[in-house]
Amino acid sequence: ALIDAEPEPADSPDALPVRDCQGAVSLRDICFGYQPGQEILHHISLDVSPGQVVAIVGATGCGKTTLINLLMRFYDVTQGAAMLDSRDIRAYQRQSLRRQYTMVLQDTWLFEGTIYENIAYGAQDVTRDDVIAAAKAAHIHQTILSLPQGYDTLLTGDGGNISKGQKQLLTIARAMLVKSPMLILDEATSNVDTQTEKIIADAMLALMRGRTCFVIAHRLSTIVGADKIVCMQAGRIVESGTHRELLQRNGVYAAMYRAQFESGQVED
Repeated sequence: ALIDAEPEPADSPDALPVRDCQGAVSLRDICFGYQPGQEILHHISLDVSPGQVVAIVGATGCGKTTLINLLMRFYDVTQGAAMLDSRDIRAYQRQSLRRQYTMVLQDTWLFEGTIYENIAYGAQDVTRDDVIAAAKAAHIHQTILSLPQGYDTLLTGDGGNISKGQKQLLTIARAMLVKSPMLILDEATSNVDTQTEKIIADAMLALMRGRTCFVIAHRLSTIVGADKIVCMQAGRIVESGTHRELLQRNGVYAAMYRAQFESGQVED
């Protein structure tokens, strides 16, 4: 979903690389529409401190993915400003800005090659010990060892010879090796069993440690510990706070949480 559909304009000659990124993000009254006159994000303001975990929740089409697109400058805001470390992100070189983020998306991406090659992809100067340590942190090491050729097991083009949950854990292990200060997680715990969901959630917690994190949340049970939960409706932030604060407010988030609880998607 996070794809820039049109060729991007070149960076301005005075665009800067991002240096010593701290991961402080501030959205200041931003508005955005993909087409002129058709605004879909309305006056969004949000402050995120370095190392905070921010969950973004809401129904399909409420603007969650669009907000992520703006953070990474796949598009530029039409009003207001998105800031990184107190500087407007439009002042940064796009590729330098994007290198500050590691992304783990709902649709996993694996290629035809060994498990080792898939985990090491995109990381620089990694050793086999580094790859194994990342796999252990992602709770996939023992599973890899149980395969016929271990880390040298060849994956088919889309990883079709392993399960959905195992694919997700491999992409988390890959992300462990990329030492970016910020992280975007599009939760991928749908369509897996409860035990696998818990393993993925534990691996994600290890991945998030020490990074500024934006989590697009589908199952609310996985983000109850977030530092800040932002609830969106129709392109606006309608509530924000911790899980406990939002339940006590008994508003939009509380209704969403109760609906998932009653359907068995969250646990007491």
